[in-house]
Amino acid sequence: MGYRFTDDDVSFLRSRHGAEALASASALELSASSMLRDVADLRARFAPRDGAIVETVLCRRRGKAKLRVAERMLFTEDAVQQATASPVAAHRATEIAARHPGAVVHDVTCSIGAEMMELAAQRQISGVIGSDLDHTRLAMAQHNTGLDGPPATLLVADALSPTSTADVIVADPGRRSGAGRVFRLDQLTPPLLDVLTTYSGRPLAVKCAPGLDYQTLRDLYGFDGQVQLSSLDGAVREACLWTDRDGEPRRRATVMRTEPDGSVQSYEVTDADADDIGGGEVGEWIIDPDGAIVRAGLVRHYARRHGLWQLDPQIAYLTGTRVPSGERGFRVLEACGVADKELRRRLAAYDCGTLEILVRGLDVNPDELRKRLKLKGARALAIILTRVGRRGVAYLCEPGVRTPGLI
Repeated sequence: MGYRFTDDDVSFLRSRHGAEALASASALELSASSMLRDVADLRARFAPRDGAIVETVLCRRRGKAKLRVAERMLFTEDAVQQATASPVAAHRATEIAARHPGAVVHDVTCSIGAEMMELAAQRQISGVIGSDLDHTRLAMAQHNTGLDGPPATLLVADALSPTSTADVIVADPGRRSGAGRVFRLDQLTPPLLDVLTTYSGRPLAVKCAPGLDYQTLRDLYGFDGQVQLSSLDGAVREACLWTDRDGEPRRRATVMRTEPDGSVQSYEVTDADADDIGGGEVGEWIIDPDGAIVRAGLVRHYARRHGLWQLDPQIAYLTGTRVPSGERGFRVLEACGVADKELRRRLAAYDCGTLEILVRGLDVNPDELRKRLKLKGARALAIILTRVGRRGVAYLCEPGVRTPGLI
């Protein structure tokens, strides 16, 4: 659960003395080997706020990989874990601003305010409101939203009790309980279906875990909005449910990548794209589509766009004569069976000593297989294990390479 912050902790951390204490703690290693010594030092100087100081510095370090100003923000451990990565939140904020210029946006589960910071950065959005039941997180949100400008308007309110006439609602139901992560729709806080019902008829964006069973949400509960799966730098970050998308695609995959200069580029695939593709034997390359495309069920749409085809109609691996720009492809050396003995023999013939293993459609544990293969060579290779029809097939490949650019 991490350290339990109090309102007094937050008041201290926001003060000049608190800022000085955080600066001192940030200079410490705070590693497993140094923690006892470092905490004793901080306790001697800053008790009884040493726990809040240590936890804040550790949360800032964890958040640095996903939030643009993490080094100045206030967090709880749970808030860091659930906070939306800044590029994903910024992409959503840009979309809301473009669709609803001049809108007031209300984040009804604002927590520590990370989403609100990106909304407030959009000039076309005229106002941002945040609400939450947790007083301490609201105090953190007041600090965080004030880092780039005036603090946002904040309310103590239940997400299921509408408290504003905002033009657009944003919600992010909690996905953790005292027992850890939760996965059922009715276990979220607040329950997802209650959020959808409460704001029925209003433009609404609900952030959910990327593993959301959106087909069940449609089939059993009648959700007829758009589902957007978003990835950043190869990792699927979230599913977002949009209710103001009448006449638009029902499924959308947004793929984002961070460029060396820090900018973020993106492309999208939707179920409005054509999906008729041919078939055939393996081509020169095998491509493993981005996870957002796979989870959105848009593999065939993506394949059609780039002249690729599937190795098997039920498997997400694609193949073709080239790799789409910005994507990672594996050049095929040969195909063989999946028995350990045959794999060991073929890999030895290539002098393989380092092996990347990708698996789809077969019950194979890559780590266990790698140990069984007992590789001793000097060459790095990749192997793609999959099913074609009812037959298991292994494709021995050169290491994966990413082509320049982005689609």
